[in-house]
Amino acid sequence: MRFVLGLEYCGTGFHGWQSQPQGQTVQDELELALQKIAGEAIGVMCAGRTDAGVHATQQVVHFETTVERPSSAWVRGVNAHLPEGIAVRWAQPVSDEFHARFSARGRRYRYLLINRAQRPGLWQGRVGWFHWPLDLELMQQAASKLLGEHDFSAFRAANCQAKSPIKNLWRADVHQRGNLIVFDFEAGAFLHHMVRNLVGTLVYIGKGTQPPEWIDTLLLTKDRTLAAPTFSPDGLYFRGPIYEPQWNLPMQDDDFLDGVLG
Repeated sequence: MRFVLGLEYCGTGFHGWQSQPQGQTVQDELELALQKIAGEAIGVMCAGRTDAGVHATQQVVHFETTVERPSSAWVRGVNAHLPEGIAVRWAQPVSDEFHARFSARGRRYRYLLINRAQRPGLWQGRVGWFHWPLDLELMQQAASKLLGEHDFSAFRAANCQAKSPIKNLWRADVHQRGNLIVFDFEAGAFLHHMVRNLVGTLVYIGKGTQPPEWIDTLLLTKDRTLAAPTFSPDGLYFRGPIYEPQWNLPMQDDDFLDGVLG
């Protein structure tokens, strides 16, 4: 039987999503908790891997099991065995044709950036921080140049394993609420560190180091060494995959992010 789960987690203190020999990853903790409920080894497949320090408001995973358990056991039962910072929000059986990664037609990310002179205290580890004033309009102009299909090699990590650097970005929004700047990105798929590299480049433009037209140059040259450094993982949130309605999944809004933003 195949089950699908929706979960959220705070990436602070974890070595990312993917299982590692030293442990302390979200995948390791989830598989251990599932095993305690199933009474058998469980392996999970996620919709999108996240790096160390990166959060998720709606990660989606699927797994196979030979045991029968009510959906509540895969939520309340698993949560009882998960460490603080990770929680399953929903669970339901799904057909064998569903795949958490390959059935997704898109993915959504949000980056939260505090723009003020003082470093964050209450939100430490949950937001990025930049101490010099940023020009919102310049960043918005630059972000609009990212839309569409491009070779994003200039925003790709050196160890990225994607087969192609060409991605279609259909959302690149920047807006501000008080001293909180919000970056929203949506695409069919993303390269490794792509969002953090985009944010770093937009911040360089916002502080006046480069003009918005710098985006055109970076897309044309495809040279990662010319772009801004990779920004901190603290403010990055995986908001979840996008699936076709046919799967009838109980995808829930990331009310934490929307709530704190008013």
